[in-house]
Amino acid sequence: MVKRKIVKIDEEKCNGCGLCISPCVESAIVLVNGKAKVISEELCDGAGVCLNVCPTGALSIEEREAAPFNEEAAMKHKSEIKNDRCSYCGNSDDDAPILTYKYKGEIKQVCVRCLPHLIHG
Repeated sequence: MVKRKIVKIDEEKCNGCGLCISPCVESAIVLVNGKAKVISEELCDGAGVCLNVCPTGALSIEEREAAPFNEEAAMKHKSEIKNDRCSYCGNSDDDAPILTYKYKGEIKQVCVRCLPHLIHG
């Protein structure tokens, strides 16, 4: 363990919108039971790109003891993720049906579990 910066997610503030998932270059954030979670400390580089998209302020950067960032593991994890995954929670079509949509010129996928959040906010 080393002392480093890492993303912290306040579950009380998280509304499960999933907006923080897409900006995470390492795909270290997923939705679990309707809340954003960092799936592995070694995948989070602590850059905080996800912070600015959170509408509730649930994400922050904290400096604490954590597993060191593992770029090789992050790249491997990213390569293992299929492209036909929900842009919000990371579900594959094995987890829930996936729909493709285009918004502001960008093509994305959404699973039927996240679709209500996309429609209703």
